[in-house]
Amino acid sequence: MANLKAIRIRITSFKSTRQITSAMKMVSAAKLRKAQDKIVRLRPYANKLHELLVDLSQSLSDSEVENIYGRVSPPEKVLIIVVTSNRGLCGAFNTNVINETRRVITEKYADQFRMGNLTLLTIGKKGFDYFRKQKVTMLPDQNNLFNDLTFENVNLVAEQIMKSFTSLEFDRVELIYNQFKNAAVQNLTNEVFLPVETVPSGKSKTVPTDYIYEPGKEEIIKELIPKSLKIQFYKAVLDSFVAEHGARMTAMHKATDNATVLIRELTLQYNKARQAAITNQILEVVSGAEALRG
Repeated sequence: MANLKAIRIRITSFKSTRQITSAMKMVSAAKLRKAQDKIVRLRPYANKLHELLVDLSQSLSDSEVENIYGRVSPPEKVLIIVVTSNRGLCGAFNTNVINETRRVITEKYADQFRMGNLTLLTIGKKGFDYFRKQKVTMLPDQNNLFNDLTFENVNLVAEQIMKSFTSLEFDRVELIYNQFKNAAVQNLTNEVFLPVETVPSGKSKTVPTDYIYEPGKEEIIKELIPKSLKIQFYKAVLDSFVAEHGARMTAMHKATDNATVLIRELTLQYNKARQAAITNQILEVVSGAEALRG
């Protein structure tokens, strides 16, 4: 009977866990649908604006107009922006970003890290909790962005980063985050935020499109390039936010299925043990009756 009681307790425990994971799956699914609509609408605009930005930067590199956001210099002082989530239970979502950041630090920017010229900016508690225990310089975290993820709030952080670059505090700014592909797949992304690239990633330098600039290149540098950078930064944070809900929904779906399988196996085990206990009791009664009869 003690064995049966232990199995019943485990079944009850797994049923409670399944209720929790099923509820979390439905919540993440609802949040995913809402956030996915935003990133789907934003991507075409952001991608086209980025193409214009790259083309404009390439055009400016051959002119006398100075592009303060395209300043290329040896990356002696580097800022890495690490975008994770504020909560767990989303599979390897946060682990992948943290491991990629560690790889970039130890392999790509080992000299800067050793000299103390590498700085991290974390967006998300999981990344902040991990790297604050490491011997790395960190800026004040921006974990509260996910509490109210709007372009206006992200814009304030982007402006601080851009100001730090133009004031020569950093020579290079990189973004590491999960890019949303679908509910089950997130693409780990490491991209350069500043300086603005004059050649698209993976492509050779081409002749820029011959645009007519109105009112002029100087005004465009002041207006279009900062706006494009803010849009790109917002897209990266929103991408990570959507990918988080997709990863959590998938993880909770798998957890719910696993709990169902365990409950089924334990129920079968319980029935077999119960049947064996009843059979033993019947045998004991029959044996006792036969003994009394004899």
